[in-house]
Amino acid sequence: MKKSIETATNERIYIFDTTLRDGEQAPGASLNTEEKLKVAAQLEKLGVDIIEAGFPAASPGDFEAVEKIAKSVKKTIVAGLARAMKKDIEACGKALKHAKRPRIHTFISSSDIHLKHLFRKTREEALEATADAVKFARKLSDDVEFSAQDASRSEWEFLAKMIETAIKHGARTVNVPDTVGYTTPDEYGRMVAYLRNHVSNINKAIISVHCHNDLGLAVANSISAIQNGARQVECTINGIGERAGNASLEEIVMVLKTRADKYAYHTNINTKEIYKTSRLVSTLTGFMIQPNKAIVGNNAFAHESGIHQDGILKYRQTYEIMTPQEIGVPESRLVLGKHSGRHAFTKRLEGMGYTLDTTAINALFERFKELADKKKSVYDEDIEALVEEKVFSTVELYQLNYLHISAGSSTLPTATLKIKKGEVEAQEAATGDGPVDAVFNAIDRCTGFKGKLENYSIKALTQGRDAQGEVTVTLGLNGDEANGRGVSTDIIEASAKAYLNGVNKLLLKNGKKSAKAAFDIQKGLKL
Repeated sequence: MKKSIETATNERIYIFDTTLRDGEQAPGASLNTEEKLKVAAQLEKLGVDIIEAGFPAASPGDFEAVEKIAKSVKKTIVAGLARAMKKDIEACGKALKHAKRPRIHTFISSSDIHLKHLFRKTREEALEATADAVKFARKLSDDVEFSAQDASRSEWEFLAKMIETAIKHGARTVNVPDTVGYTTPDEYGRMVAYLRNHVSNINKAIISVHCHNDLGLAVANSISAIQNGARQVECTINGIGERAGNASLEEIVMVLKTRADKYAYHTNINTKEIYKTSRLVSTLTGFMIQPNKAIVGNNAFAHESGIHQDGILKYRQTYEIMTPQEIGVPESRLVLGKHSGRHAFTKRLEGMGYTLDTTAINALFERFKELADKKKSVYDEDIEALVEEKVFSTVELYQLNYLHISAGSSTLPTATLKIKKGEVEAQEAATGDGPVDAVFNAIDRCTGFKGKLENYSIKALTQGRDAQGEVTVTLGLNGDEANGRGVSTDIIEASAKAYLNGVNKLLLKNGKKSAKAAFDIQKGLKL
């Protein structure tokens, strides 16, 4: 008899998190017991319904982790995995002995390819093993889940018999995994619907799905299964797991929440804990999250395109379908780069506390675009440097127009530069102990500056190889001192700017004609 899917609105979907079991099986993602306890505590805070804590029979370390998690978790169901073997199930039962809500999760394969080449069993032997495993597990726990491994590549009629057998002997949850990420959404959905309509006792158990991402369809397959009657979804934080990983918990949860108009289901996940949980798992496993990862990637709520930034500033929903606050991120980021527009740049200036007139903003925006062409992202520190350089800088007697450096391990460092005063330009070259010293000597020759370098320091304003370098110098002349500052992605250019900035300040302060003599004489000017 055909069974229809319930039509009650806002049905509950149970979230079975297997980050600590299947997720940890990802090569290089091994966690120690203390780290697993931290993740388990955060998963309970996140609101998952079941935590699969590990595979107790796999190793003493796994047994210890499952046992400690079982003792520490207060509300969430704690599950342990066991093959359809008595020794595995016994180990699982012992590890879960102190759990307030224990679940034994046992499995055997249902596909012919697995039965023949992995288990070397006939279908009849597999059915017998299913019955024996579930019956024995029920002696140790009232809550037993059974998985038909590689269900998506199984013959559906036999799969239905296996599921029916598991339920008959006490399984409360029956899982039909897409173990190798082979199926497609329409096919997987039809398989779940087939089981609902051909397993006579299916109403006594919850159908669960567990999808891998080998073809990038894990989340889509999971959603299709839900639409066709599955009510438990097995997934991992950040989608980590064997090979290409598992269905991503955060993506499934936010699909259901964001598209509630289409999917009449809900979970008990506290979505505001998603981002924190994601970062914890990433930190402890050492698995970095790709920037464009859905929901939790650094770029998920970041906008650089000028058109997108303008839209976000005018009305957020133009380019965001969910708010960052929903997953625990404080706010969207407008990433300033070469694609950014004037609107976003002006907003960032205002956010940093700068109130500037249109002329100043336009001048800064042009300088910002020049900088953005040199580096991927422009940070607040870069903008501060632009403001200080262009808006709050000293009136300049001399401006650097051109700079060329020749230097190397067996080459005499030489600097050639052009400096402009008003409409007049002068050129000089000089050598030095290094390229920076050569630049300073060339500036001295070009301006006639006779002062002394008291101090020189350099630091990176931001991170990365394309970071701007900030150079600060202290110059002395006739008992006076002045600080000069220069910023550039090229530290030699930054040094030249800083030195010339200091020279300008001192010359303006001293008002010495002699300090300008060399420059003016080059052009035959009358003093």
